[in-house]
Amino acid sequence: MTSPRSQVLLSTCFVSSFTSKVLTPKYLSSTIPCPSSARMSVPAVTFVTGNKNKLREVSQILNADSSQTPFTITSQKVDLPELQGDPDDIVREKCRIAVGERSRALTLVEDTCLCFNALKGLPGPYIKWFWDRLGHDGLNQMLAGFDDKSAYALCTFAYSSGKAGTEPIVFSGATEGKIVPPRHSPNGKAFGWDPIFEPAGFDQTFAEMDKETKNSISHRFKALAKVREHLTKEFSD
Repeated sequence: MTSPRSQVLLSTCFVSSFTSKVLTPKYLSSTIPCPSSARMSVPAVTFVTGNKNKLREVSQILNADSSQTPFTITSQKVDLPELQGDPDDIVREKCRIAVGERSRALTLVEDTCLCFNALKGLPGPYIKWFWDRLGHDGLNQMLAGFDDKSAYALCTFAYSSGKAGTEPIVFSGATEGKIVPPRHSPNGKAFGWDPIFEPAGFDQTFAEMDKETKNSISHRFKALAKVREHLTKEFSD
């Protein structure tokens, strides 16, 4: 029997070349502020993404309480393959590939899942593929034959220090909820599958919530809280 990593590697596609981009004020902030006396020497962690909405959300969350954050965040787009397997194995392998492309720099990679309990966790890590092809209504139709509309959103980050012989560290956060017909704020722009996910304890979908509320309960917020705690400890020691 092959290991989870081997199963992931079997599904790996060719990784193409990448382009570099640093976060600018357009995306809220290029860095997480640090004390001015240490600003010149703080380490920079590169978040691998080309998704502007994801960049904006991650920046908002990480900057929410930045007075004691001893690192900065930059962004770089790397063409990573779509892998198959367990969410933890997928994000670890993506991080390994990104670190190799970036010559072993400090690297942060994310993978997001939307998991339907009636379908035993599917679409899971394949949600982007399903949403691209089925849309919001099609995702709802997947549960048409089930009474159970419950679901959970899962966000998984992998961080690597880039040091030889070290493995990426994984941080996960989940938010319980249910799948509903699409709803979003008339003044807001829908982000991915946010319009069909209503978190438990709320009568609004992610797409209907203001950013402050969403960012205080989301799966991404919960995972990033663990990331920030780890990095703060690592760079403060």
